[in-house]
Amino acid sequence: MMIIREFTPADLKRVFEIENMSFNQSYGIDMFKSLYDMGTGFLVAEIDGYVIGSIIFWRKYENQGQIISRAVEKNYRRLKAGTRLLSKAIQVLMMFDIANIYLEVNENNTGAYEFYKGFNFRVDRLVPNYYQNHDGAIVMYLPIIRSG
Repeated sequence: MMIIREFTPADLKRVFEIENMSFNQSYGIDMFKSLYDMGTGFLVAEIDGYVIGSIIFWRKYENQGQIISRAVEKNYRRLKAGTRLLSKAIQVLMMFDIANIYLEVNENNTGAYEFYKGFNFRVDRLVPNYYQNHDGAIVMYLPIIRSG
């Protein structure tokens, strides 16, 4: 059974492994530790005690959230771990009365682009040469609609 829980420092090495398997360029392990120490939102998905994915997010500005990173180990994709992680992160960010949640997607990562479109993220702009390998980033945002 899959659970979504808060990251602990004991998860650091495993989260770093998943990031390295998932992306051409990854944040360094020290960056993950720094983000955790800064108090960012940091969740992991696990099955039977084995971490299969993570999401890092924060309230970047007073009215803006940001998804910093989301990764799921390739062998565990299609089990809805990414969906559950993103849903929980959005739920947490909405508690801070933000207007938009932003993220960047590699312009060549059509799977991630379509995934976020499925959550109603919209394209804001393209940033050329965003990544170290000179790929561009598609900046996407999710407007938070408040009822009442």
